Amino acid sequence: MTEMPIEDAPSLRADEPVVDGLRTLLASGLPALPVVSAEGVLLGLFGEREFMAALFPGYVGELHYAGFVSGRLDEALEKRAACAQEPISRHMNTDDVSVDEEFSDVALAETFIHHRVLVVPIVRAGRPRGVVTRSAFFRHLAERFLERT
Repeated sequence: MTEMPIEDAPSLRADEPVVDGLRTLLASGLPALPVVSAEGVLLGLFGEREFMAALFPGYVGELHYAGFVSGRLDEALEKRAACAQEPISRHMNTDDVSVDEEFSDVALAETFIHHRVLVVPIVRAGRPRGVVTRSAFFRHLAERFLERT
């Protein structure tokens, strides 16, 4: 097991509306939060990227450059106001990005690198017990690296 500190994090329910999940996300100070079923089992993540994808039209994620697309934030907010009441499950990341509570640094690194997530839930029996942020993991790695050089 790693020496990484695991941060406490609230969980979002898959059936709760985006607007409620967004409030919880902002209050947490984390870039993403675990999404759980009614039984508390981890189903995915909802965070900054998932919210942006919910707010902007689907084609935006497919573009390699959007400088030619006109539009202001107020227009997007008005057009997608209905996403506020959509369930988080409609927009969450469902990639398997969690690690078991007995995780190794290598397993954590692989998850951050391969999945490009900002938060990895730490689970016990499928239920989130906290998270490790990519920034905390980076700091841990960098400090350990510098200690040895």
